[in-house]
Amino acid sequence: MTKTSPHPLDHLVLPTRSLHIARQRLSSLGFGVAPTGVHPFGTENACVFFADGTYLEPLAVGDDKTADRAMGEGNVFVARDRLYRSRLGGEGFSAVVFGTADADADHARYVEAGLSAGNMLSFSRAFTDTTGKSDTASFKLAFAADRKAPDAFLFACQRINAPRIDRTALQAHANGVTGIVEIVAVSDEPSSQRGLISIAAGQDASDGDRTDLPNATLAVLTPDAFAARFGASAGQPSDLRFAAVIFAVRSVAAATQLLAANAIEHNMSGDDVVVPPAPGQGAAFIFREIP
Repeated sequence: MTKTSPHPLDHLVLPTRSLHIARQRLSSLGFGVAPTGVHPFGTENACVFFADGTYLEPLAVGDDKTADRAMGEGNVFVARDRLYRSRLGGEGFSAVVFGTADADADHARYVEAGLSAGNMLSFSRAFTDTTGKSDTASFKLAFAADRKAPDAFLFACQRINAPRIDRTALQAHANGVTGIVEIVAVSDEPSSQRGLISIAAGQDASDGDRTDLPNATLAVLTPDAFAARFGASAGQPSDLRFAAVIFAVRSVAAATQLLAANAIEHNMSGDDVVVPPAPGQGAAFIFREIP
């Protein structure tokens, strides 16, 4: 297997039926949400950016005909989004994305390992900040997936052109979130997913249920272990499904106060605040105080 450097977490893809609903839900959770971004292949997003450089990508289908055409042309991003929605519905957490400096090399590694999900994808879209200033963002993506695990995929994202936009205002959140510290997936057989995750992330295979990325951790738990850890159901059985995002916050007390003020259902699991999934929030959101 071709060696590469470990890849950091870049962002998470969260399918939703409606960006309007997602924007309302995320705002009520104390997140600032970016203006809508439109992809040239029928999907659209409303991202939540963090000071640590990671972000959430709530994703909706804005133009069904364009999405159908893109899928017919071999667009893996659209095809995997369609597969996820057909199996699990319009709300969820479909993909973990890693940052890379060479998506072509990642694609070659995925092909060599028998884990490529299909053709690479290059595209550009407009990016607009809160002041209305716009620039163009360009990306190249390489996709990895296990044929036996259709409920999740991973991909490497290379920024070909980073927009010259000030994201400072978009990274300030009322809930005090500064970044993502952990992603939690569930699997009926966690050990069977080590190869996929380690290869997608450019890592050596982990011996346990955790893969340590340069800037976060990706854990794969059994449904029972997930329920024991977070006091919440992991949902239906799956070979691999992303289920929760753990955020770093400056103050759990302040985050809890905001959730209570906005009548958001939540519970405590140890020192963590757990918010169950809801329309517009396709995964459990967990707030952890990081000094």
